[in-house]
Amino acid sequence: MASTSSATTIPQFRSSSFHSHPHPPLFVNFSSHCQKTDLRRHRIFCQNNSDPSPTEEKPESTIDAVATETTSSAGAGLPAYPTKDLNRRVAVASVLGAVGLFASARLDFGGTSLKDLSALALPYEEALSNGKPTVVEFYADWCEVCRELAPDVYKVKQQFKDKVNFVMLNVDNTKWEQELDEFGVEGIPHFAFLDKDGNEEGNVVGRLPRQYLLENVDALARGEANVPHARVVGQYSSTEGRRVHQVVDPRSHG
Repeated sequence: MASTSSATTIPQFRSSSFHSHPHPPLFVNFSSHCQKTDLRRHRIFCQNNSDPSPTEEKPESTIDAVATETTSSAGAGLPAYPTKDLNRRVAVASVLGAVGLFASARLDFGGTSLKDLSALALPYEEALSNGKPTVVEFYADWCEVCRELAPDVYKVKQQFKDKVNFVMLNVDNTKWEQELDEFGVEGIPHFAFLDKDGNEEGNVVGRLPRQYLLENVDALARGEANVPHARVVGQYSSTEGRRVHQVVDPRSHG
């Protein structure tokens, strides 16, 4: 076979190479080696930690302690849940704030009622004794013109409340019979303008531009002897429609 030209040449091995190895030949079980390799690969694939070294398993009690400590440290930075008492206080404060805001907006945007003005008015006896000029309005809850003028009266009152008294007397209240006769009230709203000594300087009756009321009150605030509009009458409601009722509270000015 060596002499054939088409034969493949097989390299020569020296016999000395086999005899130089001091140990006998080893036989490897490839099937077992492959199984072990596959198992090792499987373990490496399922292991989350990149560190090939085995991890030490912690006892169950230690794991529970670590979990408790982690939960405590995580919750330490969070605010405590509000109590029922705190929620109640917040709700009450919100309601009061909303009511105050509604009332303020109602007054500022022309929603003032006669009841609002009456609640803010100064008692008649106190107005006559504090040394300030006074505006006395005679009115009634059923008076349509009185209700229409309420927002204008409120605005003027807010402008001069530190210098001029504002009093409201309900003509349906029998307590004011003497004042009705004294000021000659026959129609409402009736505005009487009094100086600081309680003397009447003039009056305006009925529906009139706000400027009339404003200029008269300004004259009182400046201490002038006369008001610019002393006798002016507009559209009014007659006091003949009075719905007289007895006084419940002697101090009431309504």
